[in-house]
Amino acid sequence: MAEDDIDLDDLERRMKGAHDVLMQEFAGLRTGRASASLLDPIIVDAYGSQMPISQVGTVSVPEARMISIQVWDKSLVAATEKAIRNSGLGLNPVVDSTLIRIPIPELNEERRTELTKVAGRYSEQARVAVRNVRRDGMDLLKRLEKAGDISQDDQKIYADEIQEMTDRLIAQIDEALATKESEIMQV
Repeated sequence: MAEDDIDLDDLERRMKGAHDVLMQEFAGLRTGRASASLLDPIIVDAYGSQMPISQVGTVSVPEARMISIQVWDKSLVAATEKAIRNSGLGLNPVVDSTLIRIPIPELNEERRTELTKVAGRYSEQARVAVRNVRRDGMDLLKRLEKAGDISQDDQKIYADEIQEMTDRLIAQIDEALATKESEIMQV
């Protein structure tokens, strides 16, 4: 039967994937508190290739407003510092031999507002991704129904399940956005 063709678990996994990506992007947003995940998107030019910062040194958070990176290879310290400065995160690293300290400054009101807008854009991208997965599922249902593989009743039942899944994940995205916005605006 066509139930093998309609994989609701796969659709849900793809929708949750969009939510997971959103949570990773939110982790990279600076809120005024130090977090090792803040540096995750930074890529360092090392040994002729691009490497995540976590692969050139040990990232730790010794204090609430400080991130430190113990760079393993002294020749990569300058490249790591440059990558942090050019990351667009507004961070100013301080180099001490192979240790790079990154103080996390207080956020001003303007920057907080800007970060909430960025969080809103990230969440809208996640909503669009979830809706695209829903569209793929609905298109599959229409094709199967048109080909006669499933009845109109079955198509309606599956469509309702897919819409329910979509609504649930959009609600989770909205909840995550509200939490992140309140975290950013907290002084």
